[in-house]
Amino acid sequence: MPADRLKVDVEGRSLELSNLDKVLYPKVGFTKGEVIDYYTRIAPVLLPHLQDRALTRIRFPNGVDGGSFFEKNAPAATPAWVRTENLPAPGSSKGRETIDYVVADDLPTLVWLANLAALELHTPQWKIGEHPDMMVVDLDPGAPAALKQCCQVALLMRDRLAEDGIDSYPKTSGKKGMQLCCPIAGTQDADLVSDYAKRIAQELEKAHPKLIVSKMAKNLRPGKVFIDWSQNNAAKTTVAPYSLRAQDVPSVSTPLTWDEVEAGAAGKRPSTKPYTAPEVLKRVEKQGDLLAPLLDGGPELPAR
Repeated sequence: MPADRLKVDVEGRSLELSNLDKVLYPKVGFTKGEVIDYYTRIAPVLLPHLQDRALTRIRFPNGVDGGSFFEKNAPAATPAWVRTENLPAPGSSKGRETIDYVVADDLPTLVWLANLAALELHTPQWKIGEHPDMMVVDLDPGAPAALKQCCQVALLMRDRLAEDGIDSYPKTSGKKGMQLCCPIAGTQDADLVSDYAKRIAQELEKAHPKLIVSKMAKNLRPGKVFIDWSQNNAAKTTVAPYSLRAQDVPSVSTPLTWDEVEAGAAGKRPSTKPYTAPEVLKRVEKQGDLLAPLLDGGPELPAR
């Protein structure tokens, strides 16, 4: 076996890891081996959020500065033990009618993906064969608005959703914005979920026009936070909690407490520094999975 390859056993599955010293985050020297280590250690809280969901990966075989590609279909050399699901592919850029999606239900699959430099993991709001069990609202700041303004909008959104009996849980995107994740019943289709999110975004835009925009036109966004309700479209995905992001540092889409969001809204915490993989491991060790309530289901959304 070449010196740059290592055979390992992961929960009874044989894997061959390669190029562990390859630097995938050049500005900080974070290696492929460290990526695999992070995903192995974060797996107990990450895997439940990937369970039964069709997985879209963004791979960076030559590191975050070396180009990337989206991957939905299972690659040709996918091990037989990796779970795949053949699902319709509406709007496929390659004209496919169906796609063999990978489903990351276990640690061996997660390690296999990390070894392929699948840094970013994105999932839909639905489990395979089911209606959405989660509503996601993406908060995207238009400069000079930043994470501080996202936190302000998150609080407004939280309070408005609470009026309808909807709980919301915040996380960073791992880049410049945030998401609110809301557990719902899983009995309503994606169009209804998206329509509800759009209606709430429009309400908040009307009440706070200097802070919020609900329309997608980029020329309307400077200095405001775009509430992207369209994330609930059945064909869209959102970065998974605890996924790495392709930034200068190994930043992570990080669950937050509402106390942290309130402090951010008041400008009491740095609004630009992302949480990195080592920091997130420490947070989980101390706090557990702040998004665990997403796994327990929620109420139906009001239709009107």
